[in-house]
Amino acid sequence: MCADRSIDFTGIHFENPFLLSSAPPTESESNILRAFEAGWGGVVTKTIGLHPVVNVYGAKAKFMRTTPEDSNVSMKKRPGAALHSSWNWELISDMTLDWWAPRIRRIKEAFPNRVLIASIMAGSGSDKELKHWQELAESCQANGADGLELNFSCPHMDRRDMGSNIGKDSVLCSYVTEAVREVAKIPVWCKLTPATADIVVEAGACFRGGADAVVSSNTFPSLPVIDPETLEFEINVDGLVSSGGLGGPAILPMALAKMAQLTKAFPDKSFSGIGGVSDFTQALSYFLLGCGTVQVCTSAMLDQAVGPNIIKRLLSGLDNFIDAHAADGWTNIESFRGIWRDRIVLQSEIRRPAAAEYHSGYEGVEGYAAPQSDEVAAR
Repeated sequence: MCADRSIDFTGIHFENPFLLSSAPPTESESNILRAFEAGWGGVVTKTIGLHPVVNVYGAKAKFMRTTPEDSNVSMKKRPGAALHSSWNWELISDMTLDWWAPRIRRIKEAFPNRVLIASIMAGSGSDKELKHWQELAESCQANGADGLELNFSCPHMDRRDMGSNIGKDSVLCSYVTEAVREVAKIPVWCKLTPATADIVVEAGACFRGGADAVVSSNTFPSLPVIDPETLEFEINVDGLVSSGGLGGPAILPMALAKMAQLTKAFPDKSFSGIGGVSDFTQALSYFLLGCGTVQVCTSAMLDQAVGPNIIKRLLSGLDNFIDAHAADGWTNIESFRGIWRDRIVLQSEIRRPAAAEYHSGYEGVEGYAAPQSDEVAAR
């Protein structure tokens, strides 16, 4: 019997739960069509805005690799090096809403059973900017988008009222979500930045504003490393660099921690997980923590831009996992979604050894010095 790959998420039926996230792989009509041909259940467009966008000169994204011999992390390609992460300082789409609108319509006409989510962004400092959010939302849904993803997460927008600067402010999260919800007839997702003191606060504001789901995590703010030979940042323009976004395998544990915070705080809400996914073994962690869908970027970029081999691995991994757990009664993602969520607890809830065996948290194992006697410590 074939495994059931489908899931209903925020009222949208997905043939499978794997999406290409809003990023360079989804910047064009041709890429999105290729993604659907490859088998992705959904695609989130590169973020659409109304303001003029001009990217930095030269490379906008690169990949960092590491070697087991010296743990060196570098953008230089070296024999035997493995992918560590991606780094980018690319802004949102530089194509206009008028460019995107007919393309959204054509993509949906070509693939009516696949899910197309429109990522949108405007400002937040005035009623005019809130109207911009509404204009973007109304145009995308009128042209057939299945849902909207509000970008509250881009880590390197210059404007103080955009991107992650919204995602760090719970009041703005709520205001903008409410404004979009007023006009939206399709599901609304909010994509949050991990660069905030307590992501649960912003997520709560989004849900109060009417969001159907929260998406986490976008890339983590970061800098590229400095080449020890040239003393230049490995990606720069005229020797200068600004903060960019770190993604890929390196952020998986951090992204899972953010997701665990969210699903523990809002166990009855919907979440889409992002960060460090290249095959089903990583996606599984998000599902077990409570996510209904999983989004992918870095690994797809390295696989013919839209990840045809990545989606094959994800689908076969899901099939094999469900087949392996048939005796447990697991027939689809809903069968096991969130079942490990309650294993995330406060550190004070983790069992300690008996008092006689406890040495103030220091044990005689690798990485710790042997405990000192009171007599030696007093000298």
